[in-house]
Amino acid sequence: MSDSQTLKSKQYDNLPRALVVMEEASPNGKATGWHSHPRGQLLYATKGVMLYATKGVMLVHSDLGSWVIPPNRGLWLVAGVRHNVIMSGDVLMRTAYIDARQIPHLPSQSCAIVVSPLLRELLVAASSISPTAALDARQTRILELIVDELRVSSTMALHLPMPSDARLARICQALASNPADPTDAAKWALRINVSERTLHRLFSKELGMRFAQWREQARLMLALQKMAAGHKMLSVALDCGYASPSAFSAMFKRHFGLPPSEFYQ
Repeated sequence: MSDSQTLKSKQYDNLPRALVVMEEASPNGKATGWHSHPRGQLLYATKGVMLYATKGVMLVHSDLGSWVIPPNRGLWLVAGVRHNVIMSGDVLMRTAYIDARQIPHLPSQSCAIVVSPLLRELLVAASSISPTAALDARQTRILELIVDELRVSSTMALHLPMPSDARLARICQALASNPADPTDAAKWALRINVSERTLHRLFSKELGMRFAQWREQARLMLALQKMAAGHKMLSVALDCGYASPSAFSAMFKRHFGLPPSEFYQ
């Protein structure tokens, strides 16, 4: 068993090296529990060896909202963010723990990123590097390249922010549980005793998007989970509140720039 398998994740926070990578296989449904780290984290997961028709995804909840992270995408969490990671499907997770006090110019906010083929292979290679032994020249270059790739990685809109306003929280919690709910902004405004204009203003102020945009994002997050689990496109479309697969596909392509059939390739 390697050093990276015997060390617990909390122990990675206190190692002298500024960047260490841990590999861990996690079964469907496993949750890390709510916790935080003094280091930044790059979370990246691929499907596990037991998966065939499905693709494992990570559901990451934080105090500020949630992310759905499919294979070949990653999540950068800045230090100190309280979060809980839930595995939807069996995943093989690789986590880079990075001390931003020693390594500057990392992303300043938590964000989902595109994991390039180079970054993917670098994380695979780094997971076999002992977190405690001295580095040779090749290992040093691998870790330096991980940082370089993280700095230039493209971000993806895979985040569903949650409000602090109790009135909006009521709406968002209901829609997150049932994104297909067709209730429009005017009716939601009546339910929380504000005008429709005030509702949109609150959404923009608290969440940086209008009501319709937030609901669409909630639908996308559900769709990514169902697609990864192998659900048929008709079922995904209907569960997310769309009348047909073509309507859902058009929305998906507008958001991600490619159709659902190509997203997990």
